[in-house]
Amino acid sequence: MLTVDYDRLGVGAGERLLDLGAGAGRHAFEAMRRGAAVVALDLDQASLKDAHAMLETLDGDGGAVNGSALGLPFPDGSFDHVIASEVMEHIDDDRRALAEIARVLRPGGTVAITVPRWLPELVCWALSDDYHAPNQPGGHVRIYREGVLAGRLCSVGLAPYDRHHAHGLHSPYWWLKCAVGVGNDAHPLVRGYHQLLVWDITRRPLPLQVAERALQPFIGKSLVVYGRKPEQAAP
Repeated sequence: MLTVDYDRLGVGAGERLLDLGAGAGRHAFEAMRRGAAVVALDLDQASLKDAHAMLETLDGDGGAVNGSALGLPFPDGSFDHVIASEVMEHIDDDRRALAEIARVLRPGGTVAITVPRWLPELVCWALSDDYHAPNQPGGHVRIYREGVLAGRLCSVGLAPYDRHHAHGLHSPYWWLKCAVGVGNDAHPLVRGYHQLLVWDITRRPLPLQVAERALQPFIGKSLVVYGRKPEQAAP
């Protein structure tokens, strides 16, 4: 299940891509499948093992690195593209993380930042205290409005050039989880909706694709903002 549109990001074969906060490596895998040279970075060692195992199933240039978004272990201008999917809402000092992204991005390079969308996220916070920090270790520490996220990109010298919403079917799932208990995956409504999402991801039935596209503009769970690092720094 991908959140980022690789065509909007402009990923091409042979280009260098950093998947920051890669988790199990879903975005890194797709970039490598398209021929990019990929680094999947995460703080969590268990997630990195999963990402490494996934990347090893492909022929190409890919690896997994343990590291922090607040101090990326790469030289300036190391990457043509950076993806940070569902990461910034977990980081207290998101401005510093974005500055690090801008630093390791080459001039002319692009970035895709995805975060939970304001309205669906607001509903989750209202329904469950356990959904977000400080009640949940590693939970969400803020809710972004689109203008705030775009402004944060501008503040580190990245120019937003596109945006969209994703995962229209996923917001009701998270509302259900928050209503019955975030950790209550055995609840019949949650379990049934999860099976629906798995069916959508694995089989892509036409009715669910239509529903997904119809719901995205209104209750899409994720906001995706694309930015570009200027070829030359502003005077």
